[in-house]
This record gives sequence, structure tokens and C-alpha cells, in this order.
Amino acid sequence: MARGEEPLLVQRPSSEHSSDSQIAEEDALLTGQPSPRNEASSRYRRWREIGLFTWALLATAAVIILATLYQHQQTEGRNDDDNDAGTPLGKRNLIFMVSDGMGPTSLSLTRSFRQYTDHLPYNDTLVLDELLIGQSRTRSSNSLVTDSAAGATAFSCAQKSYNGAISVLPGSFQPCGTVLEAAKRVGYMTGLVVTTRITDATPACFASHVRRREMEDQIALQLVGEGPLGRTVDLMLGGGRCHFLPKGRKGACRVDSTDVVKVAEEKGWNYIGNREGFDGLKLGSAVELPLLGLFADTDIPYEIDRRFDDETYPSLEEMAKTALKALSEATRDSEKGFFLVIEGSRIDHAGHSNDPAAQVHEVLAYDRAVSAVLKFLENDGTTGIMVATSDHETGGLATARQLHPTYPDYLWYPSVLANTTHSGEHIASIYHSHLSSLSSHSHSPTERSSDALRNFLTTLVSRTLGINDTSPQEIESLIEHPAIAEYTFADMTSRRSQIGWSTHGHSAVDVNIYSSDARAASALVGNHENTEIGEFLRRYLGVEDEVEKVTELLREEMDLLSESGELESWLGGVPKEGERLDGQDHLGRYAGDFKHKRHAECDVCGR
Repeated sequence: MARGEEPLLVQRPSSEHSSDSQIAEEDALLTGQPSPRNEASSRYRRWREIGLFTWALLATAAVIILATLYQHQQTEGRNDDDNDAGTPLGKRNLIFMVSDGMGPTSLSLTRSFRQYTDHLPYNDTLVLDELLIGQSRTRSSNSLVTDSAAGATAFSCAQKSYNGAISVLPGSFQPCGTVLEAAKRVGYMTGLVVTTRITDATPACFASHVRRREMEDQIALQLVGEGPLGRTVDLMLGGGRCHFLPKGRKGACRVDSTDVVKVAEEKGWNYIGNREGFDGLKLGSAVELPLLGLFADTDIPYEIDRRFDDETYPSLEEMAKTALKALSEATRDSEKGFFLVIEGSRIDHAGHSNDPAAQVHEVLAYDRAVSAVLKFLENDGTTGIMVATSDHETGGLATARQLHPTYPDYLWYPSVLANTTHSGEHIASIYHSHLSSLSSHSHSPTERSSDALRNFLTTLVSRTLGINDTSPQEIESLIEHPAIAEYTFADMTSRRSQIGWSTHGHSAVDVNIYSSDARAASALVGNHENTEIGEFLRRYLGVEDEVEKVTELLREEMDLLSESGELESWLGGVPKEGERLDGQDHLGRYAGDFKHKRHAECDVCGR
């Protein structure tokens, strides 16, 4: 039988050691004396018991420690959640960014444009795309379609107001304290950076109070500290120099002889008014606060045009970097940080003009500024957050356009925008200068003829818009209606790229909310009223109570000025009998308004 087939019960031979072991065990049983093996086994059992006890003790301690850490983490998490909805702890910085007039479609338009021009894959995104956390509802107190003044008042005062109101409330027309004013009073440094006039609606709402947004002369004085609260801003960079210069001075647009630049300098402001002065700031490392920097008579040019005049005008990104560095250095040794408002202002203007080429370059410039802010927050030692949104959408933008009655193709062409080198605004200025030269100098009949003008326009359009198939109707429209040439040039680009617009004004579409820290800004995740953004700003800075104190101070001052008859110089005076600053009820009935449209040459107003 093979070895592997032996019966299972066959006794196997034992080793020598196993026989000795069995004999020793039998002796121990008969004599009652422990065998050497039992002694060794006993010692093994004792050490094993000690080991098991030690392991159990260590395991119990580890469980207790982990449970303690878990409980602490949960408590800390609850505290963080409380801080999201309440007052944060410790020193911190808040950067609030506003993309004026930018709706969700602006991002789609710009993203596809950038992918086309930079040869990027379809899944390449903008910086902003990675920061999206929610949306904001934008209606004002008197209209389902807001303007920038009411929109910014919702941010600054966390309250709804009427279109045109600069941090004053409907009905009573009383001022409301702003988050910036409150922040300054409790020790934060503050700043405003814009690409439009610094006296325009959005920046004005954070540091001034007037009943009508058109009162930019009064706004300029309040911004430099000529108001009930004194100076509340430490740094201002942007355009709008004309409202700071006295009437009669070159580039001035004030209606009085007040030199606001001089007033500011007497109050201790450091003033710069050109690119050379800006470069001397060394991107913020050579700034002395308070600083007033005004780099254009009105608005800084569109980015699509500014890039060719970089030696004259700083970019939004450069101004943002300068402000961040300056305010960070100024608060290095303080208990409070800073609150900075940065606005990509002219996205809105591109929407008003229905200019898609200007629009994409404005959004890209804003996106670069956002990137600069994120880099600052990453490298700065102070806790900080960036929150960004829009006050409204402008233009009713659509990345599609039906040009003919037949069913449209599903297309739009970014290549048309890529061929465009300048905005309609800039091209119109060239056209108007040409017309002025024809009027002011003697020319031959040929030079003054429509044919010569047609040739000039055809060449101008080809050189600046990259359009070589201009129709006779388009040229005739430019000749017959030169006042609206800006819109005609923009429409030529829009039609060929198949970009659609529904209005030269604002729309009621919800706008996006972004943040550098979705957890810290969790209160803004989802869909919210624009006033909730204002509430978040004051909570994050911990100035809710101070805002109310500021409001009380402003209203006390309003009462004193009213008694002395000086209210006109501040808020704009008491409304005249029958005057309604806050417009009509937003639920007013339709009254056949479509029959009464004004001529197309009317100015775009109410921005």
C-alpha cells in the first residue's frame, strides 16, 4: 500500500523529543510535581495575560482619546457653522467683488470665446466657474428689474430700495448705514476699486447717501469725507476725475466751482491722477493711505481698447493687486483686517451697448482680477474670504440669435468676436472725430460726398471689426444715424456671431454667487435675495450692531440739516410736491407701453 494510502488510524512513530515530553507529563501527574514544560507554559500564560491587559488598557485609552477628539471636532464644526451664520472669530479680511451687469450667459459666452481663441478643450473653464456656490434674486423695492443703485444698496445696507437710490430707503428717503461705514468705525481699513467712475452707483452705495444716483457731484464730496461720518474710505482707485474738478477746469463735469481734489488733499488724501503716479505705487508696496487714484475723466476704457493704451490706464487686475497689498500692509499690526470692494464695472456698459466683443474682454479682465484675489488669499497670513456676485444682468444676453424667419441653425461663432479688435464705443469715437474734421475744415466735394464717407466706413469696419461683407443697409444706417453708431457697430458683430440681445437695459434674470470658501460662505449656498448677501457681509465682519448705530447717526444728522435748511447739499433735499423718486409700484398694470417707444437715438440711461 502506498504511503498516501495508509489507514488514518495507523500509529505514526513519535520523535525522541515527543516521547520524553510525554514521560515527563506522566511523572508530573503521578507525583504532583510540575514538569519543566508546565513551568514554561505557566510563565507564557502570565506574560500573555500581562500583554493582553496592557493591550486592552492602551486600546481603551486610544478609544477615549479618539472620542474626545471627535467630540471636540464636532463642537468646533458646530462653532464654524455658527460662525457661518453669525460673527466670525479673530482678525480677518473680506473682499467683495461685483461683476456689474454680468449674468450666467456672460460666463458661457466668455468661456467658449476663450476656448476658441486659446485653442483649449471644451472642458476648460474660467476661474469663476470653479467658485460657483449659488444665485441671487435681484428685484428692487419698486421694480422686478433693478438698477445698479438699488442693487448695490441691497449689498451695502442689506435692504431693498427703489431704482436710483444711493443707500437711502423708499418712502421715508432716510439714509441707511452701510457695511463699509460700520467696518471703518470699528477699526477695519476699507477700499473701493472700480473701472467706471468712482462716483457711479455701485461704489457710491458703500460710502455715500443721496436720493438720486445722478448726484455724482455730492457723492464725490462724501467719498472724500465731506459728510456726517467724515472719511470712511482709505483707498479709492478708478475713473471719474471729472466730478472732482471745479467747473471750467479741463476735463471737469461738475456744475459748481468746488475743487474736490483740493478738498481731499486738505483732508490728508494722497492723490494720483495718471499712470506714472500709479506705477509709483509699485503694486501696493509704496502706498501711503488714504489714497485717491483717478485715472480717467469718466470711465476707464473697455479692456478690449485699454490693452492698446496700457501706458495710460491701469487694468482692474493691477488696481486690485495694489489695493490688496496696500491694505494688507496697513493692517499688518492691527487687530482688524480690511474690507475691500472690487467692481468689474464695465461688463454692464458692454451689455447696455449690446457689444459682445467688449463683453468677453471685460469678463476675462474680471476673471483675472478674481484670480489675483485668490492668490492673495492663499499667500496672506490673515484669514480671509472673497465673495462675488452681480447686481443684475444687462442686455438680456443669449448665445443664440435667429436672423431669418426660417428655422435657425444651432450655432454661434466666436471667431467673429476674435476678429474684433475694438469696442463699438471706440470705433464710434473714431467715426465722430472724422465727421467733426469734415465739418471744421474745407474739403473738396468728393471728400464730403456720401461715397467718400461710405468708403471711410467700409475701411473702418474692416480694420476694427474684421467684417468684410458690410451691407449697404448697414452703411446707410451709420450715415443717417451717427448718434447711435456705437450700437450699430456692435450689432454688426452680434448678428454675424449670432449673439442675441433682448434689451439695451437690464433684465430680471437671477445672477450667480461665487466664493473662495464655500464652507465659510455656506449661508449663501443656493438661491437667495440680494439683501441676504448684504446680511452675510455684515455678519462676516461682525458689524451688525455698528450698522444700526451708523444709521442712527445719519438720521440724526439728516434731522439737523433739515432744520437748518442745508439738506439739499447732502441727500438732495426734500422731494418736491408730486415728485416720486421711488417710481411706480412694481406690480403696476400694463398700459400699452409698446406703442410709445422713443426713437433709437435716445441715450442709454439708468445704468
